Amino acid sequence: MGTTRREDRHDTAERRRRELLEAADRVVLRDGPGASMNAIAAEAGITKPILYRHFGDKGGLYRALAVRHTDALLDALRGALDAPAGRRERVEATLDTYLAAIEARPQVYRFLMHPAEETTTGERGFDVGRHSAPLLRRLGEELASVIAERVELGPDAQRVARVWGHGIVGMMHAAGDWWLAERPCSRHELVRSLADLLWGRLAVAGDVRGGPGF
Repeated sequence: MGTTRREDRHDTAERRRRELLEAADRVVLRDGPGASMNAIAAEAGITKPILYRHFGDKGGLYRALAVRHTDALLDALRGALDAPAGRRERVEATLDTYLAAIEARPQVYRFLMHPAEETTTGERGFDVGRHSAPLLRRLGEELASVIAERVELGPDAQRVARVWGHGIVGMMHAAGDWWLAERPCSRHELVRSLADLLWGRLAVAGDVRGGPGF
């Protein structure tokens, strides 16, 4: 009985946490980097102290939102990498998946990657600089793991895969950030140009023996 009650309390807390994150998402979609704890608490119909009780502080809420969106992006990227297509097509599909995600929800992207100034309520914006770098590192490590298990890179494969993983993520982030702000070309043109840049050794490297292939 005691275990069941603890499980019920845990389930209730997890459900409430999801509800608060969904409220925070709605504010982020509306306000982007200007999203504030005051606005998120109001959207959820609670006070700021209750919001802090669930997430610890502003950084805790930011990290929870970041994990939520990064997990969804990683699932989409894995789907592109596993698509039944040739290697060049999958490279382009992976790049396009990332760019499509930031294009579809630009306010979420800006919230995660661009610091906010003070809001109209005088509340300081989310301290993005402390948290966005770990997000990019996580994406880099995930991509490195995919490359290492699929592409034959020789005796120093793990190191090379990490260089490639972090390098590709850095390229996607920098190019995507510039493209989203200026729209100098179509998404298709950007994807094709970035794929051309990456294609050198990827075009000639073999698949890892017994691996899932790339």
